[in-house]
Amino acid sequence: MPSNHFTETDLNIEWNNFLGEMQTKDIIVFNAISSFKLRKKDENTVEITYPSESAKSEFEKVRGDFFNHFMHKVSHFNIVVEYKNDVTLKKEIVTKRKIFDKFAEINPILKDLDDIFKFDLN
Repeated sequence: MPSNHFTETDLNIEWNNFLGEMQTKDIIVFNAISSFKLRKKDENTVEITYPSESAKSEFEKVRGDFFNHFMHKVSHFNIVVEYKNDVTLKKEIVTKRKIFDKFAEINPILKDLDDIFKFDLN
């Protein structure tokens, strides 16, 4: 099978295109894999940095689709994938309750006001 040269730019362009398709096809998978970083480690190796094991398992569902398309696009069929876990990529969803609790730590009177007025922080 051919092993033509490809660049990290080629990889990232195709990854961004794939994410765009995922955003419309399957928003759950998109949200899980959108923070992944793909890097060309050497001529045959792509390193995928992921934030959590659950995100990695979501990626495994669509991995074949992405790499099959990419290998045909660049005509390089000997790509090996390596995984690297990086928890700093994890996205935290900040809710109104979390924001309120953070401010309540700074100013405890807010907690008393919440008890009295029963704020709706959903």
